[in-house]
Amino acid sequence: MSRSTTFAPPAPALLPYVYAFIGVLVFAFTLPMTRVAVQSFDPWLIGMGRASIGGLCAALILLATRSRRPTATEWRGIALSCTGVIVGWPVFSSIGMQTVPASHGAVLTGLIPLATAILSAARNGESLSRRFWLLSLLGAMLVLLYAFYIGEGALQAGDLWLALAVFMSGLGYVEGGRVARTLGGWRTICWCLAASLPLTIPATLWLALPMQQPPSTQAVMALLYLAIFSSLLGFFPWYKAMTMGGVARIGQVQLVQPFLTILISALWLGEQVSLLTWLSCVLIIAIIAASRRA
Repeated sequence: MSRSTTFAPPAPALLPYVYAFIGVLVFAFTLPMTRVAVQSFDPWLIGMGRASIGGLCAALILLATRSRRPTATEWRGIALSCTGVIVGWPVFSSIGMQTVPASHGAVLTGLIPLATAILSAARNGESLSRRFWLLSLLGAMLVLLYAFYIGEGALQAGDLWLALAVFMSGLGYVEGGRVARTLGGWRTICWCLAASLPLTIPATLWLALPMQQPPSTQAVMALLYLAIFSSLLGFFPWYKAMTMGGVARIGQVQLVQPFLTILISALWLGEQVSLLTWLSCVLIIAIIAASRRA
């Protein structure tokens, strides 16, 4: 008598990177949109406002899908993820965008993959090869060299806020990616945003009361993008990619985000893009491909 065994087909090797690139493309608009939003809104109001709007949308999604509640262990990860991606990154990056152009700030976001890899190895015990670490450091060094080139040999005050935002973003990605393994990617970010509503809604109202001038239409549209796409929908494919390919490995895809942001800034904000930027972009993409094989 013969027996037949059915095996589920494995996910294509490139599929996690496709999801990751979609998420990165959404995130690439974040700094240009923030640059527009800070012209009318206080940085803290941007951080709390985008979390409030995104949180209300997330709560509706959770109710409509009747999603299960996180476990006690998942709640702890969600709390840390909220600290990074709901509060830390939005607020600190908004403060940084007050003093530096979007194209300049975009370069420092290239350090997020390294921060994510370090925190993932420390927090989740993710095993990574020596070659992977060397390639990650090489990518980070290229980003720093580019930052110094743009800043004419020095870092600006806004860079310090962006560096802190990078760390908080890495923390949020690591904790969110860990929770997403059991809770699911889209549920993780939805619960992060919904659980923060008791904090973000009162803070948004309190910060909005002193406003005397109505915001511009562009600033309002930018804030809505930050709330719906950067804070919510972009994490759907991003966390899914992390559950499929690993937090640190998928995080390397974000090395291309600075150059996508610079391209968006050039087309939308009219910033000049040099030949060096495009050459650097090619090198970064090559590093991503090499780190994937590592």
